[in-house]
Amino acid sequence: MKKSNILKPPVEVFYEEELKALEQNDKELKPKNWRLSPKAVKTFILGSSRNIEYNDGKKIKINKKFYGDDSLIERCIITLAGNRGLMLVGEPGTAKTMLSELLSAAISGTSTNTVQGTAGTTEDMIKYSWNYAMLLGTGPTKEALVPSPLYVGMNRGIITRFEELTRCPAEVQDSLISIVSDKVLNIPELGDEGLLFAEPGFNIIATANTRDKGVNEMSSALKRRFNFETIFPISDVSLEAKIIEQEVEKLVKESGIKVKIDRDVVNILATTFHELREGVSAQGSRIDKPAAVMSTAEAVSVCYQTAMTSYYFEKSEMRVDSMVQNILGTVVKESRDDIDKLKNYFNIIIKSKSLKEGGLWKEFYEARKWIK
Repeated sequence: MKKSNILKPPVEVFYEEELKALEQNDKELKPKNWRLSPKAVKTFILGSSRNIEYNDGKKIKINKKFYGDDSLIERCIITLAGNRGLMLVGEPGTAKTMLSELLSAAISGTSTNTVQGTAGTTEDMIKYSWNYAMLLGTGPTKEALVPSPLYVGMNRGIITRFEELTRCPAEVQDSLISIVSDKVLNIPELGDEGLLFAEPGFNIIATANTRDKGVNEMSSALKRRFNFETIFPISDVSLEAKIIEQEVEKLVKESGIKVKIDRDVVNILATTFHELREGVSAQGSRIDKPAAVMSTAEAVSVCYQTAMTSYYFEKSEMRVDSMVQNILGTVVKESRDDIDKLKNYFNIIIKSKSLKEGGLWKEFYEARKWIK
């Protein structure tokens, strides 16, 4: 699998060189069937201050991929090493999925053994189903069985990622209880051969949005079988701006376009998202928070769209007026009533900044004409 031929390469492909370098230099103790030791997994996610040598002298830097609570990463790794399920919860756009992908790629060598939870997810989508043509001809046999992600994870001793677990019906969620605790999958159709015992290395990383609370609440029995880790939104505006800039530069490079990411524009975007998300300005003024998710991931999308607009339509540097149009698209996702909240934010907070700072802030304020 070549990175250049894939629109969105899996983590293990995108960071293939980093993973190889860490694996070659990894002399630490590791749990059975883990690709990297816990220390190397942490280095892969949080980065290294020095270059790592591999392949007879070639050097590579391990870049930081997750920004937040570093101790959370250690806890996640220890949870997985201890064979307890890991549940990552938090607001949408806080990098829960990305973290689960990074952990899976570093531990199991693959991040694609995944269940996407929805209201329509059924047990056969997560455990196993049948090739019905073979089933009619030969009856229930292992050859007629079609493995789903949980079966694959248990059989190969790798991590199964379960996205949006709380979007699934309660009966589907509860079917995980015995698997997470006993590490065995019962296939009654196969009779005496119908017990699949998990290989070492198997585990589950699940994610859930706090905004989905109450959709399909997890049972107490299932909760007890997971360690919960909450990922909070980034509270440092300068750090959020740095992440936005890095991620958009990566996306621009992958798209093969040439456009300069204006750091000053990114700083305005990060400030705007932070203030709308927190409901308070840098000066302490209260702001009506929109219902929409004003996450870092959404800010990256807005910035990338603005860069693409400047490249394909304007043939110029990034412009704040096109950024305002893209911000509007984010704000109205939940309710068009939030347009008034955005207008008030511009008429009070951004107006004050434009009078005080001038320059881009003034241009940003004048671009409020697009909010309608």
